[in-house]
Amino acid sequence: MTLEAEPACPTPAGIVERGGSRGPLSVERRSVRDIPRETWDGLAARNPWSTPFSSWAFQRAWWDAYAANAHDETVVVCPPSPGGEPIAIVPLMHRHEVEPGDELTQTKLRHGGSPDLTPVPPTATAIFFGASYHADYATILADPADLPRVADAVAASLADRPDMEPWDVVDLRRLRCGDPAADALAGGLRAHAAPEGWTVDVEREDVCPVVTLPVGGDIETYLGSLGKKTRHEIRRKVRRAEGVGTIRLESSADPLADLETFIELHQKRWGVDGLFPETPGGDQSRVLVRRMFELCGADGPIRLSFLRVGHKRIAAGIHIEDANGYQYYNAGIDPDAFDLSPGVLLVYAYIRQALERGISRFDFLRGDEPYKYEWGAVDEPIQRILVRRGDG
Repeated sequence: MTLEAEPACPTPAGIVERGGSRGPLSVERRSVRDIPRETWDGLAARNPWSTPFSSWAFQRAWWDAYAANAHDETVVVCPPSPGGEPIAIVPLMHRHEVEPGDELTQTKLRHGGSPDLTPVPPTATAIFFGASYHADYATILADPADLPRVADAVAASLADRPDMEPWDVVDLRRLRCGDPAADALAGGLRAHAAPEGWTVDVEREDVCPVVTLPVGGDIETYLGSLGKKTRHEIRRKVRRAEGVGTIRLESSADPLADLETFIELHQKRWGVDGLFPETPGGDQSRVLVRRMFELCGADGPIRLSFLRVGHKRIAAGIHIEDANGYQYYNAGIDPDAFDLSPGVLLVYAYIRQALERGISRFDFLRGDEPYKYEWGAVDEPIQRILVRRGDG
């Protein structure tokens, strides 16, 4: 199907006052580029459910790469007093569910594995969380105590958009089960559903398989917790590689200089299905990853590592490291080293390193690929809140 391009967005209306249990709140749409990093990350730090995907660096990197694919509708929520500091930020964007250039840019929002997700017409203008294509988790940046009234104010602002592009659906993904922001948003949106003629559904969107590592244990303790066949296969592949040389996971001291090597290994593994093909979408992915490392800095949560067996690099991985543990974001391998099982060795080396550092959580992030469960991962669901006008 050929879709018509979305028209340019009208100028935002500015600040609108919304009611709340402790007085009205001001809701303002403001570009990510116009929000100070300190303000953004300070609010993110107040919510224990926030992850580096909600950080200023990740969100800004995404917009630097994909501004041509969506319209920024980030919301800043403030108390009504003049000059009041924001109490919440909600990273939002809008675009069609499917844009004409999505085949080239690979920015179509990937649905989860559930066949029961409510379908939305591809021409629908949708409001998503910001960076939803490449972020595995999303939330509201606010103190949990403020979430109910913030969510109500945001819902009210979605109902009142006289000078903004009209939406067909609000399609909020990547909300972790247990995150109070999900309940607050669902409650706020449902409170406005009857007068506005909305239908509000909360659905299981996808899963993030997570391994819980033994506290104080080493790699052998961990392998002993796996099924007999699985641990036998892992140990066999490790021994075979050790016969070639020492297995080492080395953190890049200069990720920007090493990025092309990662991209080369990634494309060797995934080809046209990878993130970096010779297309406009591949160019945007390069910008995203480069900006992630530039903005996070050498000591930031996003890390690039290379797996060596002996003197040869056979794989590379990007992971996220924070107080929540390791999050396994992306990888590439050298197909010439398939006989050494580089994919298995890379996960093995990451888990061994996490155990050595006393880290007890290894998150494979979104997707139910079978290999994740071989490592003992258990599903942690993520949710979708879908709002449709009228009968949808």
